[in-house]
Amino acid sequence: MRRYLHDLVRQSARDCTTATALTSGTTTLTYGELWQHIKAVGAGLQRLGLTRGDRVGIFLDKRIETVTGIFGTSAASGVFVPINPLLRSRQVNYILDDCDVRVLITNKERYDLLRDGLVNLPALEHIVLINGIPTSETNGGHRIHSWADLTSDSHAEPNETGLIDVDMAAIFYTSGSTGNPKGVVISHRNLICGAESVASYLVNNPSDVILAALPLSFDAGFSQLTTGFGVGAQVVLINYLLPSDIVKACAKYGVTGLTCVPPLWIQVAELKWPEEVAQKLRYFANTGGRMPRATLDKLRAIFTKASPYLMYGLTEAFRSTYLDPSEIDRRPTSIGKAIPNAEILVVRPDGSICDANEEGELVHRGALVTLGYWNDPERTAARFRPVPGRAKELKIPELAVFSGDAVIRDDEGFLYFVGRKDEMIKTSGYRVSPAEIEEVIYDTGMVRDAVAFGMEDEAIGQVVVIAVSPPQNGTLDESALLAELRRQLPLYMIPHRVIIRDELPRSPNGKFDRTLLRSEIVA
Repeated sequence: MRRYLHDLVRQSARDCTTATALTSGTTTLTYGELWQHIKAVGAGLQRLGLTRGDRVGIFLDKRIETVTGIFGTSAASGVFVPINPLLRSRQVNYILDDCDVRVLITNKERYDLLRDGLVNLPALEHIVLINGIPTSETNGGHRIHSWADLTSDSHAEPNETGLIDVDMAAIFYTSGSTGNPKGVVISHRNLICGAESVASYLVNNPSDVILAALPLSFDAGFSQLTTGFGVGAQVVLINYLLPSDIVKACAKYGVTGLTCVPPLWIQVAELKWPEEVAQKLRYFANTGGRMPRATLDKLRAIFTKASPYLMYGLTEAFRSTYLDPSEIDRRPTSIGKAIPNAEILVVRPDGSICDANEEGELVHRGALVTLGYWNDPERTAARFRPVPGRAKELKIPELAVFSGDAVIRDDEGFLYFVGRKDEMIKTSGYRVSPAEIEEVIYDTGMVRDAVAFGMEDEAIGQVVVIAVSPPQNGTLDESALLAELRRQLPLYMIPHRVIIRDELPRSPNGKFDRTLLRSEIVA
């Protein structure tokens, strides 16, 4: 039985010891080898004094040590905290301080950038550098260790600690619309159930080769590891610099499964794909926002044998819905139905269930609902609330995640994303979804990227502003774009301002950063 995150590798190491598990650059490990590495890391962390529930920060790009550090922390009964490698020292130090990280795994170059701020972190006791520093060195009370010393006993086994599946496994930090990032606390049960659910509808199997292109600090990126390891597939790590690196990796390793966010898919769809590489892909999946219809059509024309999966999720519940590929042609704008072992409700502000075709808030209940926000009772209470409509005879409340996203469920039970409640544009008495405007902009074929948002206006509440980038190797005619939007959109949706940039800013997870765009314009 798989109860804990590290069980995904332990079981595959037992069932398919010599099968290829993980590839990073020129290094490839079998499942047997990967499990040995994980055990060595887990035992090494326990030698440092790591106990059940202690936090281990991992601040690295995608590499073998990142993966073995994560799963080794789990094997040691610790809690791993994956930190996006694109973050700056101030943001990293905030995360380390916020969740009292006891051990930090990083490299010498990143450590040099962080070291001045680390002296102000009283909980931090040990720093492990993957590129060799003597164990005698100390800094501000922190002991510095080399990766070689941490993993020196390759035959060691981590001690059992009484861990159970509802214990903390990870804290994923996710940016909010305001303030510091929130630490979402995730249990072993969340991770196991999520891996099993997603792998079941993606039909992942041992012959899959899954490319991990998204950050491992992003729940959808991390899912590439869990779904792959859970079925004995091969996972390939890539730190791409250019979208063309994705094509090269798919060609080199024979990738069969690829998951990206919309901004990356938009770029990938413009690339030239060798037919033999494109035909190898069994599925492609979108997460982290609505994929433009034009981009979806381009990808389907490239990957003619691949099944397209349109998915919706939130870190607080990992993954919520997916659209079955057989429904793509009938309802390409739908986010589908609930994933296996989850229930999705659409509720009114008073908690009652919406009728079909009535807009309401998406509420997720089930085994993937996480444990709340780290050390943040106020935001936890606001987002994690009792399930609406539960039998009154059940006296212990079951908590669900209230997503903050507006959706509509049609007569056949399919869901449609309207927009985030805190991103809806309130203009001239109307509530406007940015996604609806963006879809029309993409359909013009005149832009590569597009983001819509509202700016305060005394007369009408908010005005619509759009930020766009020119098409690949082309130019953008603002007048022609506005003329087309006036033809297709009602008057209250017409942008009052158009901002043209070569590139639109993105968050560390690769999504378009509306908050940064808005703040730059206000400034």
